[in-house]
Amino acid sequence: MDLEKTLATIEQEIQTCHKCLLSKSRKNTVPGEGSEHAEIIFIGEGPGFYENEQGRPFVGQAGKFLDELLESAGLKREKVYITNVVKCRPPGNREPQEDELSACAPFLEQQIAIIDPLVIVTLGRFSMARYFKDAKISRIHGQPSWNKGRYVVPMYHPAAGLHQASLRPIIQRDFLKLPSMLETAMKMKSSKHEVADAHQQNGEDATQLSFF
Repeated sequence: MDLEKTLATIEQEIQTCHKCLLSKSRKNTVPGEGSEHAEIIFIGEGPGFYENEQGRPFVGQAGKFLDELLESAGLKREKVYITNVVKCRPPGNREPQEDELSACAPFLEQQIAIIDPLVIVTLGRFSMARYFKDAKISRIHGQPSWNKGRYVVPMYHPAAGLHQASLRPIIQRDFLKLPSMLETAMKMKSSKHEVADAHQQNGEDATQLSFF
């Protein structure tokens, strides 16, 4: 599969999407950016003013904080993938509505399927809700959960650290855990493949096996 071409195709579909009313108020769509081979995907909530202007995710003040957090964790922005649950800016930076989330969901699902990361980091409660329904971020932030062959890690949105100073060190500590989480996810995936290979060599159907 030509992953880069496929991501580009999704980007083109997003640019011409009119499935919800956000298409009428946007200046630019913000599909996402980063490596198609990323081991980590960061999923935010929606584009803000500067993202709408530039067509890129996380380029405002929250984006600058995210860059700092990535650097502290030894991660390069160009080596990860960054996107949002909605690809167009909600007017006035209001919260995404249910029909908007539903309209964008297939795009996000395709992006995740193509990149196939080891770790998904949800930034904020709307992306968190995809994996942790009715959970409270204050209780589960920074705690990874194994989900369909990858770690999903709920974290506060970087903007929360800008608006509430007490959350800033919490967010920083959570990001510092990412390298060890990634290492653990790699080991778990490797172990899964080794067990599957052993069963295949013994003539067993690996598709019937259940791991983790």
